[in-house]
Amino acid sequence: MTNETNIPCGGGASARGDSSGCGVAGAEATGCDPVALDAELSALGKAARKAARRLGVLSGAVRNGALAAMAEALRRNTADICAANARDLAHGRSRGLSAPLLERLALTSARVESMARGLEDIAALRDPLGEVTGMWTTREGLRIGRLRVPLGVVGIIYESRPNVTADAAGLCIKSGNAVLLRGGREALATNTLLADLLARAAEAAGVPEGSVQMVASPHREATTRLMSLDALDVLIPRGGKSLKAAVRAFATVPILMTGMGNCHIYVDAGADIDRAVAVADNAKTSRPAVCNAAETLLVHADIAPDFLPRCLAVLAAKGVEIRGDARTRALFPAALPASEADWDTEYLDLILAVRVVDSLDEALDHIARHGTGHSEAICTESYGAAERFLREVDAAAVYVNASTRFTDGGVYGFGAEMGISTQKLHARGPLGVEQLTSTKFIAYGTGQIRTS
Repeated sequence: MTNETNIPCGGGASARGDSSGCGVAGAEATGCDPVALDAELSALGKAARKAARRLGVLSGAVRNGALAAMAEALRRNTADICAANARDLAHGRSRGLSAPLLERLALTSARVESMARGLEDIAALRDPLGEVTGMWTTREGLRIGRLRVPLGVVGIIYESRPNVTADAAGLCIKSGNAVLLRGGREALATNTLLADLLARAAEAAGVPEGSVQMVASPHREATTRLMSLDALDVLIPRGGKSLKAAVRAFATVPILMTGMGNCHIYVDAGADIDRAVAVADNAKTSRPAVCNAAETLLVHADIAPDFLPRCLAVLAAKGVEIRGDARTRALFPAALPASEADWDTEYLDLILAVRVVDSLDEALDHIARHGTGHSEAICTESYGAAERFLREVDAAAVYVNASTRFTDGGVYGFGAEMGISTQKLHARGPLGVEQLTSTKFIAYGTGQIRTS
């Protein structure tokens, strides 16, 4: 693996390079030449733009064939992928990466197989391109409709999770978009190998060169300059607060912002306790380092004496640190005191903030003040409470008697996702194939001219 501090700024930015990109939080490499870096990114953008023009008009059969070839490339090279990932994990441990970040970074043969199946699931999806919707006829006799088309060139900046490399490449190929990948330096070896394998497999299957590229410069400046690359039609950041703050500060291209996941489970009065315990347990412990894991548990005061001791004992037995308000601590003395900051924290770890509330209104108010608009859930046997929660909670995904962990492109039938959008313009929720497309108006005439 190339030493990232000694690569010159222009030392290769495609998937064929020896180094992956570092995220905004990564250490700055020395000797960056801004002119060379701009030339490097410009070349990537031009290649992506050229590829996008051809990719967007390829048949669905060719794009699906490329996805199948990409899946097979992952399976065929599983041992090499896991070996590269082991180097990244060892480097991460030596740098003191937290346990949640290491968990996100880790690949196993089973996870590589899941990535391959994800590409095949994407291939099996309905092809959105070329779909014509909403045809109508004007008084002048024009037949007007909307034709679904690719966005063009998609840039994605992401941290920690190398499976995003495969998901992003697959979703973009399926939707006819070229993609520029910018992964975090903690996944340096893994992302470089994955991008190379995926790009080569796609090209061998008939996809134009330049459709899948990695911004491989080791310099932090490459990340910020990517945010203003004119060749991009949209930029998708997928990472923590520092990355998203940088995107808001520096991006001059359109953004599809993926959100933080301060997700809540609210257990209403009269909820089925067994069901609610199972939902809270799954939402917190099944994979705590992901954005759809629950971070706060809200419990109605009427059910708290029966529910909280049972539920929190189950969670504590699995290593969850409980941080509760005074009423929670009275019912579960092992809980630590919760601070005001706990209600706003996305832990991504085995930590849970717990609060007892006196009403559904109080729970809704808490979520409105502290939620991030990602995923929220209510456990209740009351139809009225369920309908109020679904209607009044402002989030990308809202659940009744189900875990927040279901907010996922694969679960929703999208094959995979580019992230979970918590904004409201263009797309909200899991960003799948259709969310990576737009529409243009098409009009059929018979020689009409406008006279007024």
